[in-house]
Amino acid sequence: MTIRIILADDHQIVRHGLRNLLELEPDLKVVAEADNGRDALQLVKELAPNIVIMDISMPGLNGIEATRQILSESPRVKVIALSMHSDSSYVLNMLKAGASGYLLKDCALEELVKAVRTVENRKTFLSPGISDIVIKDFIGGWGGAGGSAYSVLTPREREVLQLITEGKTTNQIADCLCVSVKTVEAHRKQVMNKLGIHSVAELTKYAIRQGLTSLET
Repeated sequence: MTIRIILADDHQIVRHGLRNLLELEPDLKVVAEADNGRDALQLVKELAPNIVIMDISMPGLNGIEATRQILSESPRVKVIALSMHSDSSYVLNMLKAGASGYLLKDCALEELVKAVRTVENRKTFLSPGISDIVIKDFIGGWGGAGGSAYSVLTPREREVLQLITEGKTTNQIADCLCVSVKTVEAHRKQVMNKLGIHSVAELTKYAIRQGLTSLET
């Protein structure tokens, strides 16, 4: 059986390299590529792949939110995070979103191929270093409470927050999300009130800490 894969990463050279390496395996086929989470979501709807290999730091809609939306609409699809981020906030929020695997971008090709086949068999695959993070945070009682964006904000508020921190205007956010300007303004006000943060600079720092955006997007 051929395992059909979508690659989601905002760097073309990374996608190109991954495609060439994965397709050396006779049972793996890359059916599409996306450079942001919103396009990845649409491609999953259109192509119904087996697996999405998902970067986290992408513009417009980050990999954590994209994963949550993909699995909400297409629960049979499996998502593997392939990220440069080993911070616990990224790892744990990605797993809470429903990802079945998490690898770092410096992993060997053999490890990624093994992850794809493991996840396709309905098992979880974590890089050794990532397993340590999950175990330590589980023992420490991590629950995503407190000031976590994933417990305080709604999914739409998190989308608006990411777009604000990427420098999008209210009109641009409204166009991107297909909502009215008044709705965006209401979401912006709710985000600031819930977080107790009232400047874009501080919102950006918060979003980076929470894994909603990064300095490189």
